[in-house]
Amino acid sequence: MDIKDAGSSLDSLVSSFNTRISEIQQLVVARNMYPASSVSDLSAIDSALKVLELQLHKIKVRMHEETEAIPKAKKLIEASLQQQKKLQNLSSVVPSYVPDRVIKTTDNATKCLHPEASVEDLGFVSLKLEQPAPKEKKGRASPPLFYVNADELNAVPPYMKQRITLEKVNAAIDDMAAYAEGTSQLLRAPRKKLTENLVERAMELRDIAATEAVKGKHFFLETDIKGPSLKLDNTGKAILTVLRHLGRISETRIGHHRVILLLRAH
Repeated sequence: MDIKDAGSSLDSLVSSFNTRISEIQQLVVARNMYPASSVSDLSAIDSALKVLELQLHKIKVRMHEETEAIPKAKKLIEASLQQQKKLQNLSSVVPSYVPDRVIKTTDNATKCLHPEASVEDLGFVSLKLEQPAPKEKKGRASPPLFYVNADELNAVPPYMKQRITLEKVNAAIDDMAAYAEGTSQLLRAPRKKLTENLVERAMELRDIAATEAVKGKHFFLETDIKGPSLKLDNTGKAILTVLRHLGRISETRIGHHRVILLLRAH
């Protein structure tokens, strides 16, 4: 090592010592500047660090628990997806509108058994409890309720169904079943149990029911269509057209009446 290199190294060492001495002097000055509060500040910092360490430990534990739960969550997601596919398959064949047919049938049965129930709308005279209701004739079961599903309605030509919704179509089916049930009650009721204003109508319905085109089928007259969902407006006529196309109903004319027959879906 020559003299110049040695001098340069010595200068660097001296400069380093001078820098270190300056830093120590600054630390001494900073320490003596706030001697009373420095200890409390350090204690507060130490407490804060301990709290942060505790929170960090809790976070690590929580992350470990979540990591162990991931496989279970994946299995649950897979099971949910399989159930979703099953429900989608079911929804494609089940109509979105399911009317409360059972409640209506129960109400009708109650009207036939209890004299205090209101039956003026059907024209029946109140029956006595000790008199059994007339037995239902063969072939007079409850009117069929074969609702339309989404695939069937989508298959109907657009010009025919127009803007009809699945809910409206199935609500109309429920109404028609109620009309046919009212007709069946008039057909089954003994003449002496009918009010005077319905005797002629009941006799007329019995003549219609005896014809070859109607015999053994559930039916109602076009004049019975008065809502609540199905009406003889443009929408109602379009619904009837769709139901004829889908094989839910058929029509025939007997005398001056247009008779609508309820059919069983194929």
